[in-house]
Amino acid sequence: MTDLLAGLFMALLGLAGGVAVGSGMVALLIVFDLIPRLAQLSRAFRLSAVFESAVVGGSLFWTWADFFEWKLSLPPQLALPLPGLLCGIFIGMLAAALTEVMNVLPILAKRLRLTAYLGALVMAMVLGKTVGSLFDWLVYQW
Repeated sequence: MTDLLAGLFMALLGLAGGVAVGSGMVALLIVFDLIPRLAQLSRAFRLSAVFESAVVGGSLFWTWADFFEWKLSLPPQLALPLPGLLCGIFIGMLAAALTEVMNVLPILAKRLRLTAYLGALVMAMVLGKTVGSLFDWLVYQW
């Protein structure tokens, strides 16, 4: 009987955690209008349903991959670069969308009186993030 109650508690806890994380993801997508903004930037308004389906499909696929511990065998030459590239693209697009939606850079440049150097500021941030990530990935992690 105790095992049954423990199993039910774990199922309820897992369901509650999944609802919380899913709600947070949906709130992030809706509040920041990430999908419509991505469609606007790519000039592909007619494909916004494809973008939405890709987000939902990717979430479902990776949830199942995690649950069933799917393994992907890659050649050694692609084992690090391919996942790193895909993760970098995702994080970069998410950070760029959040930055653009929140208008962080124009406000920061205006307050620091760096409006004339906005392009250099963006490049410094991009290069700093890239070099820091590469250092962490290639040097610090090994």
